[in-house]
Amino acid sequence: MARKFDAGYYLSEGFHSIFTHGFMSFAAVCMIVACLLIMGSFSLVAVNLDHMLGDLEAENEFIAYVDDTYTEAQARAMQSELEKISNVSKVTFVTRAQALEDFKSGRESNPLLDDLAPEVLRDRFRIHVADIEQLSATCEAVRLVEGVDDLSVALEIAQGFILVRNIATGVALVLIAILAVVSLFIIANTIKLATFYRREEIAIMKMCGATNAFVQWPFVVEGLILGLTGALLAFFAQWGIYQLVAKLVIQGNGLSLITIVGYESMARMILLIFCATGALIGVGGSLLAIRKFLQV
Repeated sequence: MARKFDAGYYLSEGFHSIFTHGFMSFAAVCMIVACLLIMGSFSLVAVNLDHMLGDLEAENEFIAYVDDTYTEAQARAMQSELEKISNVSKVTFVTRAQALEDFKSGRESNPLLDDLAPEVLRDRFRIHVADIEQLSATCEAVRLVEGVDDLSVALEIAQGFILVRNIATGVALVLIAILAVVSLFIIANTIKLATFYRREEIAIMKMCGATNAFVQWPFVVEGLILGLTGALLAFFAQWGIYQLVAKLVIQGNGLSLITIVGYESMARMILLIFCATGALIGVGGSLLAIRKFLQV
């Protein structure tokens, strides 16, 4: 009964089984689509938040004000100490006069600023951080440097992005695990239904010398087809949902801080991940279902 690998036979049997148990196959595909959509949506939120955090890291800097009693020479001497602090990537000294020029920039039409003296401002350092997640610890280290009087930092914004990103990543991982188990269960039951109706045929094949692989392959193909079908449907559905949400975000008021990564730039990777996950769930469910029917 043993025979060579016959792809045509296995494909034919796999497709036949799918349409024989149409409702269960439909339910299995729907669960895979739901699993991948939820996984993809939360993962894309995390990707976009990572992108925005990267932008913040590229541009983010906070201000360290120098004590009023320090002379410019004393203030400049602090730069080497600040540059030694972990996570500090760049330190720029700004004199009172430079700070005044920056303040007046864009306000040239205001006559009240004409007689403003540099002494009303303080010498300061612009401090750029390498890792925005360590911003809070970096600020505390800067505060400890002798001569630093005060800081100006948008710590809440950075922490907000980090918190939302971490929550999105955590929720995605939990939901992926739960929905993957549910998908495996439904696919396994779909395959079990097919094998139950063919249990006598499988028993006869086994007694005639058919190998486990020969019996398993049609069911593995069935699970693979279900998994890949769900993956492709989820990929295009995710594309449409992502584009719609991105359009609403861009058009929304007060969201100028939010930048959206183009779906096209991630499409190949998303398709690969969806297909791999769908195939893994489909084939895994099939192998779980057929295992006990091979004990003849």
